[in-house]
Amino acid sequence: MLTAATLAILIVMFMAICRVVVGPTLYDRILAVNMFGTKTVLLISLLGFVMGRPEFLDIAIVYSLINFISVIAVLRYSDSSIFHHSKQQK
Repeated sequence: MLTAATLAILIVMFMAICRVVVGPTLYDRILAVNMFGTKTVLLISLLGFVMGRPEFLDIAIVYSLINFISVIAVLRYSDSSIFHHSKQQK
């Protein structure tokens, strides 16, 4: 059962990477990177459970905070720099 869950998470992570590469817009790519980070947190937690290492949950929490902060930073940067210049040109 845990092997199936790990395999399902890895498949979804692969699909997220494909979405990052092929995504039609910047927001689709950012959302896919965020989803990849969330699935990584799930994978770390699952591996911690399987291996009997509860400290992996601490690592997963720190990783989720870093993922959240980085996505917010990228969204603020993209909103202020890329789209701001394209709106001024119109």
